[in-house]
Amino acid sequence: MELTLLRLAALISLVPAALTLFRKPAKRDTVFWSTLVVAFAGTMALVVVRQSDGWSTGISSALWLTIVACLLFFLILSAATHEAWRLTPLLMPYLIVLAVLATVWDQAPERPLNPTAPLAWIGTHIVVSVATYGLITLSAVAALAACLQGRALKAKIYSPFAKLLPSLTDSESLMMRLLAISEAVLAAGLMTGVATYYMETGRFLLIDHKTLFTASVFVVVGMLLLAHARWGVRGRAAVQAVLLAYLLLTLGYPGVKFVTDIILGPAF
Repeated sequence: MELTLLRLAALISLVPAALTLFRKPAKRDTVFWSTLVVAFAGTMALVVVRQSDGWSTGISSALWLTIVACLLFFLILSAATHEAWRLTPLLMPYLIVLAVLATVWDQAPERPLNPTAPLAWIGTHIVVSVATYGLITLSAVAALAACLQGRALKAKIYSPFAKLLPSLTDSESLMMRLLAISEAVLAAGLMTGVATYYMETGRFLLIDHKTLFTASVFVVVGMLLLAHARWGVRGRAAVQAVLLAYLLLTLGYPGVKFVTDIILGPAF
């Protein structure tokens, strides 16, 4: 009962932050920061309680961890830049959808975590993996903002919603900066994954769906960063590459958990 109330509180804590930019005028003020901190605190409290009795590996936990990672990085990004806070109208509704799905799938069966590698390595790999997905998610949100702003410029129709978002230039700049960080974190995730698997099995690599999807993301993001640095690739091509990377990582992280926990269930 207490955990149910905590899940409901975590879900509700996201709503004020989703509405804050629809004030007139929208601005990065005390109300914005307060609602964002409340959202982070509410979801973080749930994650801490859920994981306190042993690491939970289910899809619900994965989604809540994703939400916490996105909020943490968004807080840092909003404090460090002048334009990132304007991603709120896209990011927060998406996180609410994730929270609803996490609540619906909370009772899905989980595969137990039976580590043979040192817990420090496994913990590091989990933290890096969650951080990677959070950063790629923010990159995809910035890419979506760039796409919407690009269409508004092309059509010469500026809707009130588009005015809430960062400009096209700012969105693309945020997207590329987040991708560069994501690529570095993803490289660390691949290395810790290889090290963890070697400690558990004595082999360096497991070729499975998760590995293939993650490696594909690393290649796609790396090629985009190289193309952007050498040939100035941007616009629709860059946005499509980012959304492709996000899709691949989604298939490799919560996507695999959805198949094993929801579709296959206990028989897996």
